[in-house]
Amino acid sequence: MDGEIETAAEIAENAVLNRRFEACPESGKTEERAVPEDIAQHATRSPAQWAYERLILYIQNFEETLDSEHEVAMGFAGGDAGILRIEGMGYFEPDLITFTGSDPTGARTQLVQHVSQLSVLMRAVPKLPDHVEPVRIGFRLAKGLDPKA
Repeated sequence: MDGEIETAAEIAENAVLNRRFEACPESGKTEERAVPEDIAQHATRSPAQWAYERLILYIQNFEETLDSEHEVAMGFAGGDAGILRIEGMGYFEPDLITFTGSDPTGARTQLVQHVSQLSVLMRAVPKLPDHVEPVRIGFRLAKGLDPKA
């Protein structure tokens, strides 16, 4: 922290911010998972960037459970909004997250969400018939986080 003095609350918060636990459906156990170093260094990130980077980890984790016939999509809670096949994700500092993609009819769709309202339901949906391989958006987005890429 470049010579800055941390309060007791900041020390306690920083000790737990980079902990990540996941429940494994196959084993029924909860396990601690590693947080990539570039994401663990969060001190200068806006709430939007911090949420964006962690969402990428969750999308990757979800995609790891999918077979070769399914891709990740987002379901919407409440109303008849349906689902959005996630094709892109972004953020607008300091506090907005965006999801872009298409709905089941193929219509272009975008969700803009404030980080304080963030709630993401991931769904497995059949891959598009014209794709040989399923699209793995989480791994593509993670490449964008690597400053060396």
